[in-house]
Amino acid sequence: MNRFFALAFLLLSSSLVFSQKNKTKTTETSKLFVLGVIDEIQSKELNEKRILNIYLPEGYNPAEATKYPVIYLLDGSADEDFIHISGLVQFNSFEWINQVPKSIVVGIATVDRRRDFTFPTTVENDKTRFPTTGHSDQFIAFIEKELQPFIEKKYKVNDSKTIIGQSLGGLLETEILLKKPSLFNKYVIVSPSLWWNNGSLLDLDSEMLKENFNQQIDIYIAVGKEGLTPTKIPRVMEVDANLLSEKLKGSKSKNVEVYFDYFPEENHGTILHPAVANSFKFFYPKSKE
Repeated sequence: MNRFFALAFLLLSSSLVFSQKNKTKTTETSKLFVLGVIDEIQSKELNEKRILNIYLPEGYNPAEATKYPVIYLLDGSADEDFIHISGLVQFNSFEWINQVPKSIVVGIATVDRRRDFTFPTTVENDKTRFPTTGHSDQFIAFIEKELQPFIEKKYKVNDSKTIIGQSLGGLLETEILLKKPSLFNKYVIVSPSLWWNNGSLLDLDSEMLKENFNQQIDIYIAVGKEGLTPTKIPRVMEVDANLLSEKLKGSKSKNVEVYFDYFPEENHGTILHPAVANSFKFFYPKSKE
C-alpha cells in the first residue's frame, strides 16, 4: 500500500512539474495580438493631449512609396468604435472582397464628446443639462490645424480623406461639411443629432451649395427607425436626417454627390455597422461585369 501511495505521489509530482513547464513554455511563446498603434498628439487648440488609435493596413511600410486613403473616426477609443470600424475596413479591403482600397484608420479617442462635438446653443435647458458643451470650433481647429498635418507628416497617406461619425459625431460632421467642406472629401454621417439648438444647422448656408464649388465631395447619410429626439419641442430623427439630405441634394454644384440610406430595422444603437458597410458601396461602386 505504501508503494502505491509513493507511486501515486511520484506520478502527481511529475504531472505538476510537466504542467508548470508547459505553462512556462506557453507563456514564453505567447505574443500580443496587435491591431494597430497608439499615438499621441499634444493639442494647443484643445490645451490637452489626445490619444489616437491607428489601424495600418496589411503591407504598410513607411519605407515604401505606397500611400493610402485615411479614414478619420470620431468616437475612436478602443472601447468605442475603433476596433469595429477597423474590422469593417480590413474585411472590405481583402482581395476576395475588394470593396474598398486598403486604408489607414485614425480613431480619435474621446475625452468629452459633448464639449467637442457641439456648437453653442440658445436652448437654456441644454446648457443646464450639458454644461461643458459648445466648443466644436476648437475641435474643428484641432482637426484642421493639428491632426491632419500630424497624420500627413507621420504616415503614408494620399489625398483621400473620409470622416465617420454618429449621433453627436454626425452633428459635428454636418457642421464641418457646411462650414469647412474641403476638410474631407468623403463624409459618413450616421444618425446625426440635428435637433441640437432647435435644428439650426439645417438653416445654415454653405459654399458647397453654390454652383462654383469645385471640390468633389461624396456624402452618405444614414438613419434608422429612431423616433423622437430628446428635446422639449419634439423632433423626429428620421425627418431631420431626410431634411439634411434634401438640403444637400439641392446643391447647385455638380461636384456634390449625396446618398440617403434608411434602415427601418435598425435603431440608434445598431445602425453604425450596416451604415458604414453600405457607405463603402456608395463611395466605391463595383463595375457590373
